[in-house]
Amino acid sequence: NAVTEIRHQVEVMTDEDQTRECARIAEQNDAFRHRRPGGGQGKWVYTTAVDDKGGQFVAACMSAVMAYDDFTEENDPYGTHEMGFMEVMGEKVWWKIDLYNRAYDAGSPAPTSLADTRRVLTILLPSDY
Repeated sequence: NAVTEIRHQVEVMTDEDQTRECARIAEQNDAFRHRRPGGGQGKWVYTTAVDDKGGQFVAACMSAVMAYDDFTEENDPYGTHEMGFMEVMGEKVWWKIDLYNRAYDAGSPAPTSLADTRRVLTILLPSDY
């Protein structure tokens, strides 16, 4: 019957599958932040508040994002390396990676697929949130 057919089409992720997918996303996010192959396509953006602090501050933020490696279970509970918190030139700065579809108008249908996913890394100040 139709209900049974739909149940068979729904893919259920095991905890092991989820852990593996999160680890793959973390690898891709790290490669994207470090501008290495394997990070897929996307763009870096920053808020007006970050821009208002000047070009030297923006450059320092970008360098700090690339160097960031302070992931803990508390600030990265899923292990995807999608957000970071740091201090740059005496200012608290956050960054966040979001995974979009190719058109950048919705979430990615397949987050681990580099062909189907576009990353947007946003650098912001806590006051922007």
